[in-house]
Amino acid sequence: MADVLEWLSEPLGGLAALGATRRSGGWDMSGSDPRVFLRDVKPYEVPESLESLHGPVHGVVVLRHSVLWSPGGGEVDLDEAGGINLAYRAVIAEGKVADQVEVLNRGRLIEVWGELLLPRRARLMWEHRFPELKTSAAA
Repeated sequence: MADVLEWLSEPLGGLAALGATRRSGGWDMSGSDPRVFLRDVKPYEVPESLESLHGPVHGVVVLRHSVLWSPGGGEVDLDEAGGINLAYRAVIAEGKVADQVEVLNRGRLIEVWGELLLPRRARLMWEHRFPELKTSAAA
């Protein structure tokens, strides 16, 4: 416990390094927000064009473990309720361009874009590159 208290009070480490100042009765963190969120720094990949997305419209897709951590493997039936949303969300948020090209279908992506629950930055990156997605979501 003494080590932790010592670290917290170090002038070049601990809370002071995060922008906090020592006040009577504790630390004042009001002037800083030292948190770094994964959502703000996580890299997302976006393909060069929507035309390169030639994935299936129906059937079962198998997502790599790095794209979808799921008990029993990464098989997703695009025809089951929620299947398309699960697969598309996972591939956009976790997949590489190679995964996206293999799984995503341009027409289906445009059709379901507004329904997908995506990380905010991923959605903004895709809509910046493909303004037609933003337009389709508004329709």
